[in-house]
Amino acid sequence: MRVGYVVLYVTEPEACLDFWTTKVGMVEKGRKQAGDFAIVQIGFADQSFSFELVPLALMKDNPDGLDLATPSIAFNVDDLSATRESLVAAGVQASPVGEHSGIKAFAFSDNEGRWFAVTEAN
Repeated sequence: MRVGYVVLYVTEPEACLDFWTTKVGMVEKGRKQAGDFAIVQIGFADQSFSFELVPLALMKDNPDGLDLATPSIAFNVDDLSATRESLVAAGVQASPVGEHSGIKAFAFSDNEGRWFAVTEAN
């Protein structure tokens, strides 16, 4: 597993994007649509790590029960099914592999009930 990005749930996506790009010096690395909402990945141009800015309004129904007050860490893996099977075999609670906002992923929980997303590496 590799840390792919950290999700920041934001109330004002455009203002947040402006802050990180204009004031901190990050660049937009990617953008995808989730219905009416844009999810934007930002980071420093010379680094692979990024933040993903997810509008809180997109998460209003929060089907996974995530704590939206804290950032979420997303891991990238080469094989979702094999990674999930390995975690479950080790006694880790994991959701089924499914599609979330157009992204194939699953989530797993640590011993304190925090959930982490796992997506396939591009």
